[in-house]
Amino acid sequence: MTFRPAPLRAAAALAVVFIAARVIYRILFNGAGIDGPVLLDLPPLRLSAPYAHVVLLGPVTGPGLWAAVLSALPIAGMFLGFGLLNAWVDVARGFVHLARRGPMQGLARTLVVAWAALPALADAVTSVRLAFRLRGERFGPRALVPVLERTLEHASRVAAALELRGFGSREAQQPGPAAEAPVLVRDAQFRIGDAQVRVAGFTPSSGTVTVITGPTGSGKSTILRGIAGLLSHVDGGDISGTVRVAGADRAATPPRDTARLIGVVLQNPRAAFASTRVRDEISLALELRGMTSGNAKARVLEVAEHIGVSALLDRNVSTLSAGEATLVAIAAAVVEHPALLLVDEPLADLDTAARRHVIAVLNALARGEGVCVIVAEHRALPLVPIADSWWTIDDGALVPRAAPSAPPPPVDAGPTAAEPAEHAPILTATNLAVQRKGKLLVHAASLTLHRGEVVALVGPNGAGKSSLLVALALGEGTVSEGTADGGRVALVPDASDDLFTRDTVAGELRAAERRLARRKNGGQPGPGAAASRLARLRGDVRIPIGHEHPRDLSAGERRILAIALQTMDDPSVLLIDEPTRGLDPVARTAVSAALRAAADSGTAVLIATHDLDFAHGLGARILPMRDGVAPSTVPANAPEPPPLFPRQASAAPKPRVIERTDSQGTARQRRIRMPRGVELAVLAAANLLALAAFCWPLLAAAFPEDAAAALPYAALAIAPLAVIAIVVSLDGSVRSAHTVALLGVLAAVGSAVRVASTGVGGVEAVFILLILAGRAFGPRFGMLLGAATIALSSALWGGIGPWTPFQIFACAWVGAGAGLLPRRVRGRAELWMLGGYGILASYVFGLLTNLWFWPFAVGAGTGISYVPGAPLATNLSSFLLYSLVTSTAGWDTLRAITTVVGIAVVGRAILAALRRVKPVSSMGGSVKAHSTQPRDRLQLEV
Repeated sequence: MTFRPAPLRAAAALAVVFIAARVIYRILFNGAGIDGPVLLDLPPLRLSAPYAHVVLLGPVTGPGLWAAVLSALPIAGMFLGFGLLNAWVDVARGFVHLARRGPMQGLARTLVVAWAALPALADAVTSVRLAFRLRGERFGPRALVPVLERTLEHASRVAAALELRGFGSREAQQPGPAAEAPVLVRDAQFRIGDAQVRVAGFTPSSGTVTVITGPTGSGKSTILRGIAGLLSHVDGGDISGTVRVAGADRAATPPRDTARLIGVVLQNPRAAFASTRVRDEISLALELRGMTSGNAKARVLEVAEHIGVSALLDRNVSTLSAGEATLVAIAAAVVEHPALLLVDEPLADLDTAARRHVIAVLNALARGEGVCVIVAEHRALPLVPIADSWWTIDDGALVPRAAPSAPPPPVDAGPTAAEPAEHAPILTATNLAVQRKGKLLVHAASLTLHRGEVVALVGPNGAGKSSLLVALALGEGTVSEGTADGGRVALVPDASDDLFTRDTVAGELRAAERRLARRKNGGQPGPGAAASRLARLRGDVRIPIGHEHPRDLSAGERRILAIALQTMDDPSVLLIDEPTRGLDPVARTAVSAALRAAADSGTAVLIATHDLDFAHGLGARILPMRDGVAPSTVPANAPEPPPLFPRQASAAPKPRVIERTDSQGTARQRRIRMPRGVELAVLAAANLLALAAFCWPLLAAAFPEDAAAALPYAALAIAPLAVIAIVVSLDGSVRSAHTVALLGVLAAVGSAVRVASTGVGGVEAVFILLILAGRAFGPRFGMLLGAATIALSSALWGGIGPWTPFQIFACAWVGAGAGLLPRRVRGRAELWMLGGYGILASYVFGLLTNLWFWPFAVGAGTGISYVPGAPLATNLSSFLLYSLVTSTAGWDTLRAITTVVGIAVVGRAILAALRRVKPVSSMGGSVKAHSTQPRDRLQLEV
């Protein structure tokens, strides 16, 4: 148990503010004039009807002020008590425990995913902020669009990972792998949209490594996702023919029900992690099927030692390098000793040393464990020493191919000579140092770029290549001696998709022309200037320039479009980070031609890459970089860095017999699912009880005096009970991995927005997200998102207290209400409707959250105090005056303005992004995806 002082400090500040507010209320309403010397003689002012019982101001005495302070101490003490509790209790770990089993497993898993998504969200904001600076645009509301696009892409990856680990599975027993081959594919077709791949016969054996190659978009990932079950049960695709996986019919069996038989490592594994710690990520599949804690810990330690990631178990997944993340993803995939391991592009982001270690692990799993390993990879030559069979996709069909020649010796990464002296340098940096957050990332960097040349920075992951490019592009860093100057520098970052903020390619090109006009002091570029630039760079590659979404283009097309956008004003220097990431040979050739065209126009091109063959194909001058050391100071014969996991590279693990049984401490998962009628009744009753808890001050007059005195305590007890009731009843709706992931990442976005905006004059930007998400996905989703957002944000800043259940219901009602609005309204009318609803919700939210706390906030003895037994009109008028002074005229109005402006500025784009997310529903007991056309409602019943 770790003590965290931040929640206690926040609680202490809140307690002080509350005491001060109580004293101000006493002075403002009826004065604070108890017997004693008068400190301040303020003339009293009685209001007119219906507030005739209210007197403003009055004499202030010392005993009166002290009495006000004493009356506030019980509530202030409660704040401190909850602050102390939040300081000692790690609520995030509580989410993990609840997610393992029990009636709130689904929503608790959502909160775990949301917590894990927060670092990814922070990275997204940082990356998008950088992209806006590189584009020369101000980081404003439009930045929410690429940030949301990234989080939704993250949600889809997390959803796939959860599905593949067995989330929501009802299968206690699964077919054993010994009955049939790990994979049997015969006369099959894998289809998604208009694309399809034919497979006549494909039966790799246990204990072998099979490699599938082919160009980008040819269908390598489609085949792997088809075998894994994602294609037909999640992606909206279809398979026909015979596809059996370890004895299970793939078409009839969703991936969650074969999770113990198949391990899958998807592309970019860091974007698919569903936990915060490495240990939790590896054990996730064990937790989802109910393995006891002791057995799960032992299994995780065993697999981590076997793969070579024991030293990483207590690390946060957000701190892992690309190589470490790939190995952790492999460990998580094989923790249940599957018969089959599918790995998609494992070498794409890795340097030479990390590639060697991943290849060694894959080889050890096949030879030592008897696992059937299937790898889809562009950069397949390093796999030649371990591969047993090779397949490629030719003309839409998976066919066997001969093994390629053994990989050539490593290309010399030593520095090559600079351009001749007669070429004047266009950018020179001498002894440049780059620091971020106090950490030295690059030191003593010295390089010179000449007009029209191509230079390649090469080196291992973490060497500082990307940091150096960013510093050169933004003019950052410090120069101890010498210079760092040149003409305009443009950078295409590694995450180049963040440069896209419009929803069509044509829109991106028009925006680029407008930016160009601004940069040239009002000079208007010629018609179609951006399209012409794109045409020159793309060469023979055809890129649609109409209403296609930029993120729907292929990887190579997106890279070329990003290069075109960043070179519209003919920069002197073009920097590009990892230009070939995820590209096949054809796409690499297209990007190479685009870079060569930029260089031929006189631009100096500097790339950071692991792909030495690509760099040499460009005729690039090579500058090695390692450990933050500048290119010019690295000797040509510098040794390779030590391996990440030396033990793993030295010897393959010994073969061992794996006992495949369900008796190793596994408990069958039993998820509660209420009948539909019972669920609706519980929801209605819980919401009515919650409304009564909000309105207890106005309901007290209807009760006998003795009963009315207990209402404040009853309200504080009823609200959390109503939350539990509604969570249990709705938890059955959170049985789809897709819903869990989408709820989780959007709750992370909402929490970050709420924590950033709460307290700044009532600017509640989170309402924008709740309203738009409720509108896009329906009332159930809106209610769950509101509840999850408050739960996560309260845990994030240590703000859990007696007010939390009331906030949960208030925000849940905001999201649910948006989902209940008329569905047929579209276009501008829809935005007007949502804006009007935002105004109404802002004021109703303020009134409800004020109402339950008003008697506690003001205390007794003032002109606006709650008076037990007083007529309803008296208490109602006192409350309305209190709310007007403290909230309605300020916070609530600003909240309404913020919501309306946000919906007007980004509502259309965010709704479009949300509606691009494929809804998932239950059909016949398996997860099926609807059409990729935009739909309004996310079906939560799975």
